[in-house]
Order: sequence, then C-alpha cells, then structure tokens
Amino acid sequence: VPPYIGTYPRYIYGKLADKGNVSYLTIDDLRFHLLYDGILKKKHKTDIRVYNRTNKDVGNVLAMTDVLVVVCGVHVPGKYLSALPGTLKEISLLVRDLRCTKILTGPAASEFGTRLEGGKLAEEHNLSAFDEIVPDIVESYDDIGKAAIKGAEIVKQIPYTLIAEIETARGCSKKKGCSFCTEPLKHRLEFRPIKDIVAEVEELNRRGVKHFRLGKQSDFFLWKASQIEKMLSRIRERCNIEVLHIDNIDPLFVNEEKVQLIVKYCTEGNVAALGVETFDIDVIKANDLQARPEDTVEAIRIINKYGRERGNNGMQRFLPGINILFGLEKESKRTHTANMRYLNEIMRQDLLLRRINIRQVVPYEGTPLYESCRDKYLRKNKKFYWKWRNEIRQKVDHKMLQRTVPEGSVLKDVRMEVYDGNNTFGRQLGTYPLIIGVKQKLKLNDYYDLKITGHMLRSVIAVPL
Repeated sequence: VPPYIGTYPRYIYGKLADKGNVSYLTIDDLRFHLLYDGILKKKHKTDIRVYNRTNKDVGNVLAMTDVLVVVCGVHVPGKYLSALPGTLKEISLLVRDLRCTKILTGPAASEFGTRLEGGKLAEEHNLSAFDEIVPDIVESYDDIGKAAIKGAEIVKQIPYTLIAEIETARGCSKKKGCSFCTEPLKHRLEFRPIKDIVAEVEELNRRGVKHFRLGKQSDFFLWKASQIEKMLSRIRERCNIEVLHIDNIDPLFVNEEKVQLIVKYCTEGNVAALGVETFDIDVIKANDLQARPEDTVEAIRIINKYGRERGNNGMQRFLPGINILFGLEKESKRTHTANMRYLNEIMRQDLLLRRINIRQVVPYEGTPLYESCRDKYLRKNKKFYWKWRNEIRQKVDHKMLQRTVPEGSVLKDVRMEVYDGNNTFGRQLGTYPLIIGVKQKLKLNDYYDLKITGHMLRSVIAVPL
C-alpha cells in the first residue's frame, strides 16, 4: 500500500522485463479510468480510492495489453491513511471485460486468500474473470535475486515518493509455529543471500529510492548479529539512505548486541513490531507462543535502553511496538486482565511503546488453531472486544503518545498526504509513522516541520513551524 512498493510488482516486473514492454498500473488507475471516466471531482475530503495514480494514459495502456498480471491481497488486514486496497470482487468487475490474458497472483491467489477486515475468513468470489491463478510468479531466492535487480526499473513509472520493502528471509524457526500462523505452511526457514539483499537496495537507490524497510520476514533477529552488521553496514556504506527501518521481531531473540546494531546503522523513527499476541500465560501455552510476559517486558526494556534517544527528525532512534491478537484458544476475561496488568507494568517502568496493534485472528485452514477450535473463541468473546480494545486505547495508547512526543516536540520532514475538510493529515516516511493532523490546509506531498500541540488516542495534533 503506497507509499510502500512491495515485492510482488518488482519481482514480476523483473521477470517480464525481457519479454516486451511492461507497464505498471495501480488499482487507483483502473478506478479513475473505468469508474470515474478520467474526471476527478473536487471534494472536501481526499478521495483515497484514486489518490495513488501513475498518471498514464490508462486507456491506451489497457488497449495495448496482451497479458495483465493482477497482484491482489493484503497480508495483514487494516485501514490506511491514503490508500484503499482492491478486493477480489472489485478487481474482478474492473478487469472482466478487458480483452487480454488475465493472471491473478499475490495473497489472493494463495490457498489462504485475503480479507480487508480482521477476524473473518478469506474473501470468496468467483474467479472466472481470470485465465490463470498463480500464487507466486517468482518464487525461489535464485530467481528473486535476478528479478529483483531488473525489477527496480519499475520505480521510474511511479510518480510519488516510495518506501521499498526488501525481503530478507521467510519461514519460521519454530517446528510447529504459533497456532494461527501460516508462515510454516508456506515456507521452510530460508535466509536470502546478504549480497542479493544489498544489491537490490543498491539498484533501487541508484534509481532514486532512498527509503527502505527490511521486512517480509517473521523475525529479523533470526539473523546472527554478525550477519546483521554485515548487511546493514554494507547498505549504509554503498547507498544514499534517508530511511532504513526493520519490521517484525520475536521478543525471545532480542538481545543487547542486536539492538545496538539496529540503533547504530538504521535511522530514527524505527519500530520493531513484537509478536506478543497476548500476556495471558494460559493462552500462550495453548497457542505455542513461547515468549512469556517476562520475556516480552525484558525485550521492551532492552530496546528502550538503547533506542529511546531522539534522532534528527524528532522521533526516537528505535522503539518497540506490540501486536495483540483477539480470538486465540483459551481466551477469556482473564486474558484482558493479564494484558492490562503487563501494559500497566510497562508504563510503571517508564518504558515506551511506539504503537499497539490490536487485531482479530483469522483461523486459516491447515493451522493448529483451525484444527483445534477454529473461530470458537472469536464468537465466544466478540461481545467484549470493543470494550477491551477501547480500554487499551484510552488507558495506555494515549499516555504512551504523550510520553513519546510530548507537547512542544518538533517532528521534522512530515509529508502531508490527505485533506479532510480544512484539516491536513501527514506522516513521516518510515515504519508505523505517527499520523499528524494540522487544522489548516497545507500543500499535499510537501514536507513540513511540525510542533506537537495535542494528542488523540493514536494520532497527534500539530502546527507548522
């Protein structure tokens, strides 16, 4: 989802680059051409359905197309500030009358499917609009190594600022994996060659991309410290980087040496998404989560020890985030009590969390959760979820924001993205950036230094300097 450019389009572009002219279109392009007739009506609120266009002559591109490869699906359900992913139903309707070979790929083409909402099974829709269903057009790391370099050329067709997600590894170190996770079903544990990772970043950087997230892996800290240093130091030595962030980390593998390397080589505003899921020991045992509450608190303490110093853009160098998952086996009212107990303990110790992501589990077929209870606990406890979520937002998120960016803090290089009436909302470029609202209209896609004047539950209010 923009401003990210994911791996699927880049790999596919690289695979097809020697076969003829390859054009990249977004779902926004298709909506604008087929549903809006190429006319954008003025509204008080930015229309995120057509915001991320490539500004091509879409009609001409489609008329010249022999093969249309559709990348569809999200890995994690969620809402986005300036984009709206396409659903299978919507895309099928948009492409069904196009006279070309149509290939569906991406998460929606896999056995696990896709859904924009959490807690629900994959979207079901008639796929007769497509001639082929191919989950991964480029699969092996040998092929990816070649395709990723050629695929960097895709960025010349995208007119907006990009953050490139770089794949570093796949699979999981756990034999069974967590009860809900599909990663062990999809891949064995495999690390991408460091030389290929660095070469891809170099090629994208040569073409103007300066913002990167090392992601698309279950746990970045599965890499040894020596390998992390080799990877990150080479990227920093060879590339002109403005943002270098990471993503997922297992609390069990957090140690001081690895955290210090992240602080040394990555840029400020960096957030490690900790797959905590729950602080309830009964739920942890039932779902093979392994990391105990004490392990998580210690991981948060270590990251805070080295990462809470502010960097040049006003954000801390490196902070933890927490993922909490509703609907796991053995979930009860005691689960929320345990979650609040440890979240309050984290605040009592004056530790910072950049964000708490709360989702409802999806019980995918083939996972241990599906075999043991499917959506039993989702249905049983759904009536509590709004209350539980709201208590975390009111009593934890708000206080954490006030501590992380107190009133008077200055956040630099905030890119303004959308209008809502006379308000403008923007973010810094990076992983899990804060949404910042300004009570006036500022120029979109321009960068501003902003002073924090207030706090919402998960966003902040600011004024331009």
